[in-house]
Amino acid sequence: MRTAQELGRALSKTYIADARTALVCWLALTLGRPLLLEGPAGVGKTDLARALADTLSRPLVRLQCYEGLDEAKALYEWDYAKQMLYTQLLRDTVATQTKGATSIEAAVDELAGAESAFFGKRFLISRPLLQALESPTPAVLLVDEVDRADPEFEAFLLEILAEGQVTIPELGTVRSAHPPLVILTTNATRDMTDALRRRCLHAFLDYPPPSRELQILELRIPGIAKDLATALVTFVQDVRKLDLRKLPSIAETIDWARALVLLNASALDKELVSSTLGALVKHEDDRRKVEASLVSKI
Repeated sequence: MRTAQELGRALSKTYIADARTALVCWLALTLGRPLLLEGPAGVGKTDLARALADTLSRPLVRLQCYEGLDEAKALYEWDYAKQMLYTQLLRDTVATQTKGATSIEAAVDELAGAESAFFGKRFLISRPLLQALESPTPAVLLVDEVDRADPEFEAFLLEILAEGQVTIPELGTVRSAHPPLVILTTNATRDMTDALRRRCLHAFLDYPPPSRELQILELRIPGIAKDLATALVTFVQDVRKLDLRKLPSIAETIDWARALVLLNASALDKELVSSTLGALVKHEDDRRKVEASLVSKI
C-alpha cells in the first residue's frame, strides 16, 4: 500500500477504520515497527489485526496471552517424547560407541559430541512467536491481550519487538528472513512497561462515534434496515453514558443487531428491547439500570 488512504480503503471491505487508525497501521507496516493497540475490550483491536492480515494477504499467527505464559508456550519447546523415542531406537548405536569405555565418565565423554544431535531443529516444536519469525512469507503476528501475561513476559518480547529475532540457547539467534507485522493488543488491565511502549507505535481504539458504529453495523450485517440500525446505535450510545459495570462494546452491538434481525424486528419497542437486553449488557444490575433509565422511555 503506497499511502495510508489506500490502506484505509482496502481495509474498509472488512473493517471500518478511522483516518488516524489507518495512518498508524500504514506507518507500522512501512517502518517495520510493532503496533500496540490499546483500548476497552470489544472495540475491534483483534479484528483489526485479522483485517490487516486479510487485506495484505498475509498469514495470521496469533498468540493469546494469559497469566503464567512462558517461552515454552510462546516461542518453542523441545519434543522430549521424540527425543526419548530416538534414544531407544539408537541404543544399539550408543552401546557400540561406548563399548570401549571403562567408566561412566569415559562413556559420557564418548557421547559428548552427540549431544547436539538431540537439540537440533528436528526435535524443536515451534510456538507462535517462532512460527511468525520462520514464516516463508511475511506474516501478521498478533500478541493478543498482552496485559494478561506477567510483566516478565514483556521483557522476553523485547528482542523480537526491537530486532525481529530471538535467541535460543541451544541453537543461537534466529533472525527473521521476512519480518512479521507485529500487533499487540491490551485492554489496560495493567499498564505496559515503558520499555515495551518505547519499541512500538501506539494507537488507542475507543468506542466509535454514532456515524462509524452505523457503518460497522451495515458492513457486518448486510441488509439490516437503516431505521432499525440507526435506532439501535442511538440506544447503545445512550447506554454507554450510564454508570455501568461493563459498557457494551462494538461486538455486543453487533450481537444485539443480529438478534433483532433474527427476530424480524423493524423498530425498537419496550418489550423487544427488554427481552433482548442480554445480548447487550452482561450484568443483572446493569440491566436494571438500563431498563430504569432508557427502556422505560421508549
